[in-house]
Amino acid sequence: QVQLVESGGGLVQAGGSLRLSCTASGNILSINGMGWYRQAPGKQRELVAGITNRGITNYADSVKGRFTISRDNAKNTVFLQMNSLKPEDTAVYYCNGRIWVVSQGFFSDYWGQGTQVTVSL
Repeated sequence: QVQLVESGGGLVQAGGSLRLSCTASGNILSINGMGWYRQAPGKQRELVAGITNRGITNYADSVKGRFTISRDNAKNTVFLQMNSLKPEDTAVYYCNGRIWVVSQGFFSDYWGQGTQVTVSL
């Protein structure tokens, strides 16, 4: 019923930038919070950045000052601008949305399929 599709990952040198996008589609009534998570090999998935439907943001300490999350509510899209990338940012990045589907009557968490970000030295 709901799909989150990410784009924008890839290979970049340290110090470079990437911009991730994630668009939610389907039988959506409302979207509450949206966010980006990442999972590196052998590590647990961790929150990178989140944004409420009113634009309040929060960031992991490791990305503060380098990453910026934003969203376009009209297009059900969330973005992650990543600057000054470091090799330790290498991971699969997942989009998350807390979405109210018309037929359900409550908010549920949905996830994208993930996009690989690789930062080389």
